[in-house]
Amino acid sequence: MEAAIKIVIADDQTLMRDGLQTILSLEDDMEVVGTAENGLEACELVGRLRPDVVLMDIQMPLLNGIECTKRIKKEFPDTFILILTTFAEDDYIVEGLANGAAGFLLKDMPGDKLIQSIRDCVKGRLLMPAVVAAKLAARLSYASSPKEGDFDVKRLKEQGISFKDREKHISLLMMEGKNNRQIAGPLFMSEGTVKNYVSTIYNKIGTNDRTKAILLLKEPLKES
Repeated sequence: MEAAIKIVIADDQTLMRDGLQTILSLEDDMEVVGTAENGLEACELVGRLRPDVVLMDIQMPLLNGIECTKRIKKEFPDTFILILTTFAEDDYIVEGLANGAAGFLLKDMPGDKLIQSIRDCVKGRLLMPAVVAAKLAARLSYASSPKEGDFDVKRLKEQGISFKDREKHISLLMMEGKNNRQIAGPLFMSEGTVKNYVSTIYNKIGTNDRTKAILLLKEPLKES
């Protein structure tokens, strides 16, 4: 008989943690080895218990699910992480997949589908409900099409400057006058991660002064 799939559940809602644990504990091939109520606790449990799968809520105190996923995948790349969400937000999808998530599960999905999803996950299958896949497709389509108020990509290339999608998004928020903390919240990123992106943007445009950076970033928009 194969060893049971070891699972850690990370969710700040007690009812959700207990409900998932009850459902999964009924399966002969699954074992819930630990539960966490915040991101830091989840990282600690993974390091100590080395589960096969982590069911990861996105919105948790101390460390959100995206940053927690990033930390775990860096230290324990063989750990499968399934992100639990109550809604199919496209920013979550892109950020989660970019940081190594094996898929997304909606919290209102039936228990039998949740169980099968975990089994599919450990077999290496990317998990994405239809509504989430549709959101991702729309997000990718939106990112690849020109948008009003977006960067003048042609002019940036002429200047020898190019930005990745996340850098563009953060630059636009900077131009709205938002500071790093205000940018971090809506993007479900840590302030430190935003600071790293901002530093990269500074390096590309040749300044470390925020006011000057914003002026330089607005320059390509003058002719758009």
